[in-house]
Amino acid sequence: MSVNKKKPNYLRSVFNNRCPRCREGKIFTHNNPYNLSKNMQMAANCPSCGQPTELEVGFYYGTGYVSYGLSVAFTVATFVAWKVLIGMTFDIDDNRIFYWLATDIFLLIITQPLQMRLSRSLWLSGFVPYDAKWKEHTIKQPERIVEGQMNNW
Repeated sequence: MSVNKKKPNYLRSVFNNRCPRCREGKIFTHNNPYNLSKNMQMAANCPSCGQPTELEVGFYYGTGYVSYGLSVAFTVATFVAWKVLIGMTFDIDDNRIFYWLATDIFLLIITQPLQMRLSRSLWLSGFVPYDAKWKEHTIKQPERIVEGQMNNW
C-alpha cells in the first residue's frame, strides 16, 4: 500500500534552501548564512536524492541577475513602507529620503548573505524540476561538467 505524500510547498522549499528535485535535502552544507567563510559552500549532490547542485561549469553566474532583482524588489518595498509609515516629500528641506536611503543600504548589507543563498536556490529551482517520484527515477547527469574547471570562480 503506497502512502500519497502531499507535494512540498515550492516557496517553503526555496526559502529553506532545499533541493528542487525532492524538496527535502539541504543544498548548503552549513545552516548559518552569516558564517561568511562558509556561506556559499554547497553540497556537490543533494543528501536525499543525489541531484547534482552544479549543473555545468559557471552555472551560478546567472544568480547575479536574480540577486539584483531581489535587491531592487527589497529597495522598492522599503521605499513604499517608509513612504506609508513615516512619510516623505521631495522638498529641498526634507531630508527623510536620505534617512530612508541610509536605512535601505544598511538593511541590504545585513540581508546580503540571505539574498545570495536565496538567489542560488531560486536559480537552481529554475533548471531542476520537482519530481514527486524521485526515489523511482534516475538522476539526469549534467552534460557539461569538466572536473578540472570546477570552482574556478
